[in-house]
Amino acid sequence: MSTTERPRILVVGGGYVGLYAARRILKKMRYGEATVTVVDPRSYMTYQPFLPEAAAGNISPRHVVVPLRRVLPKAEVLTGRVTTIDQDRKVATVAPLVGEAYELPFDYLVIALGAVSRTFPIPGLAEQGIGMKGVEEAIGLRNHVLEQLDKADSTTDEEIRRKALTFVFVGGGFAGAETVGEVEDMARDAAKYYTNVKREDMRFVLVDVADKILPEVGPKLGTWGKEHLESRGVEVYLKTGMDSCVDGHVQLNNGLEVDASTIVWTAGVKPNPVLARYGLPLGPRGHVDSSATLQVQGTDYVWAAGDNAQVPDMVGRRAGNENAWCPPNAQHALRQAKVLGDNVISGMRGFPQKEYSHANKGAVAGLGLHKGVAMIVFGKTKIKLRGRLAWYMHRGYHGMAMPTFNRKIRVIADWTLGMFLKREVVSLGAMETPREEFYEAAKPAPKPAAVAAPAEPEKAKAS
Repeated sequence: MSTTERPRILVVGGGYVGLYAARRILKKMRYGEATVTVVDPRSYMTYQPFLPEAAAGNISPRHVVVPLRRVLPKAEVLTGRVTTIDQDRKVATVAPLVGEAYELPFDYLVIALGAVSRTFPIPGLAEQGIGMKGVEEAIGLRNHVLEQLDKADSTTDEEIRRKALTFVFVGGGFAGAETVGEVEDMARDAAKYYTNVKREDMRFVLVDVADKILPEVGPKLGTWGKEHLESRGVEVYLKTGMDSCVDGHVQLNNGLEVDASTIVWTAGVKPNPVLARYGLPLGPRGHVDSSATLQVQGTDYVWAAGDNAQVPDMVGRRAGNENAWCPPNAQHALRQAKVLGDNVISGMRGFPQKEYSHANKGAVAGLGLHKGVAMIVFGKTKIKLRGRLAWYMHRGYHGMAMPTFNRKIRVIADWTLGMFLKREVVSLGAMETPREEFYEAAKPAPKPAAVAAPAEPEKAKAS
């Protein structure tokens, strides 16, 4: 860590907002003006819109993450967690991956923790559920699904086979709809290489408590997305929740019960609960209460943006909606990060802050190879696309939004190779326990049990 006496700008979180805000600050800052410190439990930023494609094998998992130290060479990058913040002393407590926690003083603070999965106390969910917030979960899901096909192809037990080939997805937003679309697409391709597994043997179930899926693209495209998934054999249950999934036995509140080896949870997100220990004003749902300048209400040295912040939507408010707030998506996070970075520099130099204002440009979603929906907004005109053209829009937008030129090229290279080479369908589930085989070979062999000597027959007593 730096021992200089320069002011420290502490960025808590290395996700989309944290990475782009730190880059912006370093770009605008004069030499030696301040020290930028980024703290995150991971040494990389994950581009979450690409997680469904990574789970389907369309993109290499290494290409959907951006290494922080490589992209921020002039910043301090600490791998750990900020557990508490003392606002009076301007000191953060950092818990590194190993070793004792320590205090880190700061002068300016950026809160960019993002969000975590929103869960409920459903019996069995913690033990059986698979999330989709990180690249580790996406690759784990891919390996798990292919492993289930391996099991089903190799067993003669019909009950095991049926459970292995049943996949339940909870949540019909972007994450849920895109993940079920991509995974179903991958499983359909993979079934061609199995002797005893066909697509007709698999059961895909999508559940959501809302009355529609893909609400971000509007009701018409959401309805088309539902009908499209159903045409591919996906069962879609709306206005339905999951009551229990103990041992993989899924019970829905519409009366449906099914045994599933795969339960994917994508039912929304919530602000990181650790925010409650940072001494900041929070909104009713736990977000940091930020102003239109992205400064936290009541402070002049703290800024927050992205999924962990409650940011006013100035475009909506100028149109008369006093309760308009920016939605938690990558489109806003990227633009907020740039304004935030500029405002941190302005705040350091005593200049006025700039308000964040951005009109929604639409939304895109991929539902598997060559399948998608898109709503593009030009002023007051909305262009709605579906099918292959929408899928091109989805890839084009996210390909451009992927951070760094290096990662853009790698992702485009993956897509280009996918046009000519077949998708890999190998499961690498053993990667989760890489030392198991070596341990079995290296562990001491058990000592053979001592064999008791046969007892000598008693001598006959003399008569």
